[in-house]
Amino acid sequence: MNRHLLSSADLTRDDVRMLLATATEMHEVQRRHVKKLPTLRGRTIINLFFEDSTRTRSSFEIAGKWMSADTINITGKGSSASKGESLRDTVRTIDAMAVDALVIRHMASGAAHQVAQWVDASVVNAGDGTHEHPTQALLDAYTMEQRLGDLEGARVAIVGDLTHSRVFRSNAITLRTLGAHVTLVAPPTLMPSGIGPWAAAEGLETTDDLDAVLASGPDAVMMLRVQRERMSGGFFPTAREYTVGFGLTRDRLRALSDANEEAVICHPGPMNRGLEISADAADAARSLVLDQVSAGVAVRMSVLYHLLAGEGVAA
Repeated sequence: MNRHLLSSADLTRDDVRMLLATATEMHEVQRRHVKKLPTLRGRTIINLFFEDSTRTRSSFEIAGKWMSADTINITGKGSSASKGESLRDTVRTIDAMAVDALVIRHMASGAAHQVAQWVDASVVNAGDGTHEHPTQALLDAYTMEQRLGDLEGARVAIVGDLTHSRVFRSNAITLRTLGAHVTLVAPPTLMPSGIGPWAAAEGLETTDDLDAVLASGPDAVMMLRVQRERMSGGFFPTAREYTVGFGLTRDRLRALSDANEEAVICHPGPMNRGLEISADAADAARSLVLDQVSAGVAVRMSVLYHLLAGEGVAA
């Protein structure tokens, strides 16, 4: 059994179903007055984040503490990496302290896979560059299923800055693993280069016509953040033109409602209100944005449980 969670592609359908089932049980802890389990007592988890994060880092910290693990946060700016130490030396130093799990976010794609080769601790990929973010995909699937039921046959549109998004890659894989039909929507400049063969192999559709996709009545629409901090050059003329072409505006929200009144809206956050998503859409009754945040703790509790207390998450 694998002792790491590095990629959504490592998870079978049974693995995903197991993790989501455990997350349902863990979600009950959030409704208790005393939110504490003895599950990981005596275990030590290090959250090592080389990029800024609110939701992911906080939810991993809460998840560990609610299961009684000793949880420590280390940021890139607060580590020896800021003095020039290599990633290898940093993680091997931490690993030498006999920690049980290392949750890592890094700006380099593939960093988590490399770290897993260097340490004895279990490694959880909390986002590596523009590559993957497997626990985000799990919590997104969990949130959708809480509202829509089993995702087998569900139609999900993932819209926006696909080129710079690690979330879309993990979501596309996880949703297909669960049997959903996934359509990727982006302007040509933000559709990843060479995506065609991969999309075909994964059974994904690609298009640059958001209005046509919304008119088809998808069950869920996931809007992705425009990651301007990762952009160098003009991927679109102006913010206004991006919104006109690919934003979930008030008019598009109305069109989605007309096509499928049960459709839900997701966004992994943080949101650029007024750019990729309007306030009307973000705050709509069908918006699951805050449900996703809530689910993040339960899903990450489930992942840590299966890595450190139960069976591994993948064969």
